[in-house]
Amino acid sequence: MLKLYMHPLSSYCHKALIAFYEHQIPFRRVVIDQTTLADFKRLWPLAKFPVLQDEARGELVPESSIIIEYLELHYPGSARLIPSDPDAARRVRGRDRFFDLYLHTPVQKWPADRLRPAEQRDPYGVDEARRAYHAALDMLEMDLTGKRWATGAQFTMADCAAAPALYFGERFFGSFRDSHPRTTAYLDRLLARRSYARALAEAEPYLHLVPH
Repeated sequence: MLKLYMHPLSSYCHKALIAFYEHQIPFRRVVIDQTTLADFKRLWPLAKFPVLQDEARGELVPESSIIIEYLELHYPGSARLIPSDPDAARRVRGRDRFFDLYLHTPVQKWPADRLRPAEQRDPYGVDEARRAYHAALDMLEMDLTGKRWATGAQFTMADCAAAPALYFGERFFGSFRDSHPRTTAYLDRLLARRSYARALAEAEPYLHLVPH
């Protein structure tokens, strides 16, 4: 049995969960909380999640993109999230990096700042992250012209990355439905995808913990 160390509110865990559900791979989730944190730190001292533990292969796999690559290599299911064609695979990995670096990273600035003591908050940094996020949204809006998914007709690892980056971005930085219609339609398709709908349903009992 594979173990996924994760938290239901983590956007990067959502990304990994989408891949598990697309592949229909059985796994055991280990939710990181006060009862499991110490054991998790002994396993992975950086204490960042998600982390995949494959006891049968003796592998510990951190980072959502690498987890998806690992599943594709060793536990391929009904889905194919990274194309076999090298150029197509490169494009998928490029879009995966775009979503993580230019959308996902700015999104995380907002809740991290809200969890700080009020006197240590960084409003300038949050505004800077919001501007960076919207600059990337503008690029995405143009790039999605004529596409159903991030790189074309096939749902891939890039879409696993896009779903939480767009969902939480809209939640934290405000709606972009009037300004970015193609991105909005894309987000709606992601939300309707069974794999991400399942991850969000599992997060629902925890959503009251999200900073306001």
